[in-house]
Amino acid sequence: MKRTLCALAVLGLTATLPAQPALNKDVAKIYAEICANCHGAQLEGGSAPSMLDDQWSSGNGDDASIARIIYDGSLEKGMPAFHSLMSEGDVRAMVIFIREQRANHQRSRQAKTVPTGTITTTEHPYRIETVATGLSTPWSIAFLPGDRVLVTEKTGRLRVIEGGRLLPQAIKGTPAVRDDGQGGLLEVAVHPDYATNGWIYLAYSDPAKNAAGKEVSLTMLVRGRIKAGAWVDEEKIWQAPIEFYHPGGGVHYGCRIAFDGQGYLYFSHGERGRGPEAQEIRRPNGKIHRIHDDGRIPADNPFVNTPGAFPTIWTYGNRNPQGLDFDPRTGILWETEHGPRGGDELNIVRRGANYGWNTITFGMNYDGSPITAETAREGMEQPVTYWVPSIAVCGIDFYEGTLFPKWTGNLFVSSLAQQELRRLVIDGDKVVSQEVILKGIGRLRDVQCAPDGSIYVAVNDPGAIIRLVPAN
Repeated sequence: MKRTLCALAVLGLTATLPAQPALNKDVAKIYAEICANCHGAQLEGGSAPSMLDDQWSSGNGDDASIARIIYDGSLEKGMPAFHSLMSEGDVRAMVIFIREQRANHQRSRQAKTVPTGTITTTEHPYRIETVATGLSTPWSIAFLPGDRVLVTEKTGRLRVIEGGRLLPQAIKGTPAVRDDGQGGLLEVAVHPDYATNGWIYLAYSDPAKNAAGKEVSLTMLVRGRIKAGAWVDEEKIWQAPIEFYHPGGGVHYGCRIAFDGQGYLYFSHGERGRGPEAQEIRRPNGKIHRIHDDGRIPADNPFVNTPGAFPTIWTYGNRNPQGLDFDPRTGILWETEHGPRGGDELNIVRRGANYGWNTITFGMNYDGSPITAETAREGMEQPVTYWVPSIAVCGIDFYEGTLFPKWTGNLFVSSLAQQELRRLVIDGDKVVSQEVILKGIGRLRDVQCAPDGSIYVAVNDPGAIIRLVPAN
């Protein structure tokens, strides 16, 4: 069925457009009041066509095309112009809303089951093997020499898979965590020279009390070793002063860790739900940080000599980065970052750069109201690509194995909301193509290439570790 749209326009409007009212109203209410009468309460169609299929009478269905037909209308198709009814922010929010409803419709038609047998993709057929079940929100995966695999559970336990079997006992003596909302035991990472030094790194939400005796928390990094099933030799690697800790609201801790092979450790830190603080370089939240792997502050960090700045900051204006990895071919550091409602991002991490949150964004507030109409501003980085609606991007990993030779060098991206594992073909600093190779088996929290070339994935709801192996 051919379709036209019934309301709004998207971003990309020029400064010459006439002034528009600032509704800043829940976008679902705007749709119900203005669009549903023609296009149906669930976008299923009525006197005007459905917006749930992929046939478009104007443009190719991208944001700009939708914007054009909504803003200017199409009298010959019975579509009025709505440019005088909404602010540019409301317009942006409506496009996100339409994208969300289409994605929800597609997801509702898919069964949540683990596929059996051969799964066909563009380059390689594969099958799924279940490695471990019964985990409580597995968050991160890391590999030790031999056949040992480390898995963090958000609830605070560090687990070991050995010989393809989940050991019943968690590692003893790991740090206490604030298991609240999105907080808990998050990242586990193994030092590049683990074979000689034995260091394992943990990132977690650190529970503390401030000077007023109020419970607060913030992301913290430590390293230690595992001996005889216990966490020992712990050293504090990074901790912010207590005045930067935040009470309640257990959201946006980050955190992923990446080593550059030259003695530096990079890690991501969410803005803890306080968007404007991501722009403040005196604060640690909403940033990518760079330290030596023993916690020392590098002398060449971009703000190390700026009065009042937090010295470990490498980038700022980040929202909630939960994917971080170096492209082994180019040495470029890539990051995935949760947007709000819409606007998840894939970024290249550049020294001292500002990634714009929450001044610019391709998303909107969770209540459906606009954050801003701006998606770009001079001096702020643009994402290499972004996703609307949000797929809830999480862990990422560049594939370095040989079991799937045509995938070597590709970037794998896990997602929570859309329950997808995506394969991105990267050429230098650009995304050439994307393919969803797994979908609908649960929330995918992390993805890691194993030493043997298989691909491990952490699944939430239910908590499990699976791996992808060649079909043959």
